[in-house]
Amino acid sequence: MAFKKSQPPSPTPDNPDELLRELPSRRIPDVLPHQQEIVRRYVTDAVSLPDVALQLPTGSGKTLVGLLIAEWRRRRYGDRVVYLCPTRQLVHQVVEQAKDKYGLTVHGFTGKARNYLPARKADYLTAARVAITTYSSLFNVNPFFGDAHIIILDDAHAAENYVASVWSLTVNRRNEEHNVLHDALCGLLKPLLTPLNYARLRGHGSRFADNRWVDKLPTPLFLEVASEIAEVIETHVQGTDLTYAWSMIQEHLHACHLYISSDEIFIRPLIPPTWTHRPLSDPKQRIYMSATLGEGGDLERLIGRKHIRRIPAPEGWDRQGVGRRFFIFPSMSLDSKQTTALRHSLMRAAGRSLVLTPNDRTRASVAKDVEEELGFSTFGASEIEATKQPFISASQAVAVVANRYDGIDFPGDECRLIFVEGLPKATNLQERFLIERMGANLLFNGRIQTRALQAIGRCTRSLEDYSSVFISNDNLVTYFADPRKREFLHPELQAEIDFGVEQSKGVQLKDFVENFGVFLKNDDEWEEVNRQIVTGRSTKSQKAFPAMDQLTNAVSYEVDYQRELWATNYEGALDFARRVLGQLTAPELRGYRSLWHYLAGGAAHLGAVEGVAGLAALARSEFSSARDGAGGIPWLASLARFQTDDEEVDGGDLILMEQIERVEMVLTELGTVHDRRFGEREREILDGLDSVEHTAFERAQELLGEQLGFVSGNQETEGSPDPWWIAGSVCLVFEDHAGARDQSALSVEKARQVSSHPDWMRANVEASGGTNVLPVLVTPVTKVRRNAAAHLRGVALWPLDEFRRWARDAVSVVREVRRTFVEPGNLVWRASAAETFEQGGLDAMGLHATLRSRSAVDRLRPV
Repeated sequence: MAFKKSQPPSPTPDNPDELLRELPSRRIPDVLPHQQEIVRRYVTDAVSLPDVALQLPTGSGKTLVGLLIAEWRRRRYGDRVVYLCPTRQLVHQVVEQAKDKYGLTVHGFTGKARNYLPARKADYLTAARVAITTYSSLFNVNPFFGDAHIIILDDAHAAENYVASVWSLTVNRRNEEHNVLHDALCGLLKPLLTPLNYARLRGHGSRFADNRWVDKLPTPLFLEVASEIAEVIETHVQGTDLTYAWSMIQEHLHACHLYISSDEIFIRPLIPPTWTHRPLSDPKQRIYMSATLGEGGDLERLIGRKHIRRIPAPEGWDRQGVGRRFFIFPSMSLDSKQTTALRHSLMRAAGRSLVLTPNDRTRASVAKDVEEELGFSTFGASEIEATKQPFISASQAVAVVANRYDGIDFPGDECRLIFVEGLPKATNLQERFLIERMGANLLFNGRIQTRALQAIGRCTRSLEDYSSVFISNDNLVTYFADPRKREFLHPELQAEIDFGVEQSKGVQLKDFVENFGVFLKNDDEWEEVNRQIVTGRSTKSQKAFPAMDQLTNAVSYEVDYQRELWATNYEGALDFARRVLGQLTAPELRGYRSLWHYLAGGAAHLGAVEGVAGLAALARSEFSSARDGAGGIPWLASLARFQTDDEEVDGGDLILMEQIERVEMVLTELGTVHDRRFGEREREILDGLDSVEHTAFERAQELLGEQLGFVSGNQETEGSPDPWWIAGSVCLVFEDHAGARDQSALSVEKARQVSSHPDWMRANVEASGGTNVLPVLVTPVTKVRRNAAAHLRGVALWPLDEFRRWARDAVSVVREVRRTFVEPGNLVWRASAAETFEQGGLDAMGLHATLRSRSAVDRLRPV
């Protein structure tokens, strides 16, 4: 065997951008000016710092920047470099770009480590090649890449769930592998929950309350059952996909939080303790490649690092666009049937299109529709993971991808039409709880915006690109079309959305199709129209989210808090929580400030349980401050049980706040940009209540309760009542008699029926447990048979005409508060809406008291 001949290493340029010119196989002439500026700033300002974030907006060529820095460090310093991507598809995409566009040879690693090719492993270990792999390859129990010198985290803004998943236990009741464990945990948690919340946990709530509900077990309660939870999980977790996550948190439950929803039980720490994961903490540098810098310390919270040096996009980049996007908002003019017809028409015209869906269920539904109605081929994420060629070589095809809003790029002629069917505002229960229950929206504004921008930018990757963006999901329409949200977007995007909104209002299906055809041709006719967008851009400016400086100043203390809590240093955790509070003074941060009072109280409570003197009183004081600091958050009011004995929360206020939270859910589902769905719901309620047909009347009554923030339900079974409304300790159960004649008398049978409803509710509706059940008779009659009157004791009478008038006023009140509604968790709106409800007699406790005073026995005349 002949010995190999080695060439002496060539000198490495002083700057990464110079390296590109030495790559003879590259297909681009040089780096762009902004790419050169950012890599040179990295060399001069941050080459030796442990944590560096590079802001590289969509379309700015961040892959090239990351690869050049990786290759430069490998050559200049002999570093082992690992370049992390969120998915396998992105690994393949980066490897392909490195070879075909930039003339770089890198190695991709996907799948199990035992299947990695030996030669490739040797190249990485000897720093002969940069390794491109997934986040999951680093964040596991025994990663092959555990000894890297440099970690580059691509799409770092999307990394939170990949990183936090190491310390997150998600028990899903819909997963067969988790069923037994979920049932066991539900049984353990039942004594700690209200009957209503236990019903929701089991998936037995009403539609809106069940689908969007999220809750958190307060730390003192979690601590009481932590050892039992650990025993249950340990018993059932073996052999499941939860084993690794459980091994990471089982000794640290005191530093975690337990969240629940109708689908999941979710346990994780507030901030991922990445300092305990040596494959991430040991390398001498971590480089975060992101479309956003994570304003307000968001990157630090995502990754669990105290200080990250930021290198922003070059000055002037905020005025540049990336390609052209033509937004279509069909729901502003078309109903759902017409919107589907428009989707089909545009897919035919485009040939190839991309559909982003929020879940697999929607993905399957869209794919089935495309295949049956259009006869087009459809491609899922797995089918284009290794290569997009099967999709982009087809003349008529639709890529339908679930839960993937970043990374899959279709530039140029590959795809000119993208459908965004929905965008998850929160990607886990902790985010949902903080946004929807704690009023901490401000904390996630940048993260949510980045997800939205990544979704709409999949087909516009350079100045030459252009694509149409079809937004049909009402929540996403609300996000983009609301002027109050738009002012925080890039000026170019503001102008594009302004134009799209204007072109989508008051038009017919054929107008949408015609406009899309003009856009698709991209000729002189479109150029003339395009000037409206360019002109509009010049009048726009991008506003910064408020209070970002305070969130930035607080984040290092937040990481320290989690570090001390993880190490069971409760006094240290309490001290850092109070330092966080010292930074959060802006009114917009009331909800987040109250959260930190609660976390401070939790740390003090944990210390008190361990016997640290004086911490019990501090825990009660912090819980009290949490409750008082944000009056519009009903979850915080529940902390009253952990405060001093003489502090009580008004039960009526708490129930009303919970009502308003549920009203938020309804308004969010129905959308606020246009009136169509809300108007349809309003009309269904009013028309149904005007009807004497019992099915229509009961359906409208059930919807009215839902609209007013009650947990509303109805069962059509023998002996069951008509709809019921539940809020806190209040339960109104109805017996409707809308079809009766005014002059008739209430029969004995009807009286017995309504009087039995409380017993039926307690026996059949879990959510009614512990409530004060009041049967309510809704009828036009004014008389009752003498033998029937005895059965009406404890029954309230609501004359039909009065109920209808009250219902019309109630619907008007909901419409009134809707006018100022922006998004869930706005504490100012909650306070105003609660006051309006109370004044209108819609609060559950006030309504219950009013109806109880209207005794059917006293108000019906015996005959």
